[in-house]
Amino acid sequence: MKITSNTVVSLTYELHTTTPEGNQVFVEKATEENPLVFLCGVGMMLPKFEEHLAGLTVGDEYSFELAPADGYGEIDAAAHVDLPVSMFKEGGAEELPNVGDVIPLQDNQGNQFRAGVTAVNEEIVSVDLNHPMAGKNLIFAGKILTVRAATADELSHGHAHGVDGHAGH
Repeated sequence: MKITSNTVVSLTYELHTTTPEGNQVFVEKATEENPLVFLCGVGMMLPKFEEHLAGLTVGDEYSFELAPADGYGEIDAAAHVDLPVSMFKEGGAEELPNVGDVIPLQDNQGNQFRAGVTAVNEEIVSVDLNHPMAGKNLIFAGKILTVRAATADELSHGHAHGVDGHAGH
């Protein structure tokens, strides 16, 4: 079976990015013991990631690079916000986040996202709202382990239920 929309795919991958000097830097990987499993064609993965995998079958190896525009976008210099320290002391919290921490935030519409802390002082906590991989080329290499038709439950839920389709929530 080939990878198309509404198939569940399990695969291995190694993800690297490049430094400004052009050196590759390891980011993360998924192994045969702990593969990435996803429902193709429902927006779970980067569109260009799925496009590069389309038509592959079990056992196929792949390797490709995504430019920032096809990954998590370019860095938006305006995506920095200063939050009042009082926001972090609500509910009895004693400690402020540290520079380098990634903290969960929520916008006025209830959308949850993560932000990287860039500065902390007595009055404000500055955060970067850019995705950690924004502005980076993404270099993927791996192997297709399984491809199967999605179950009716997976299609109605919009996500894979594990390699075999029977994993619980």
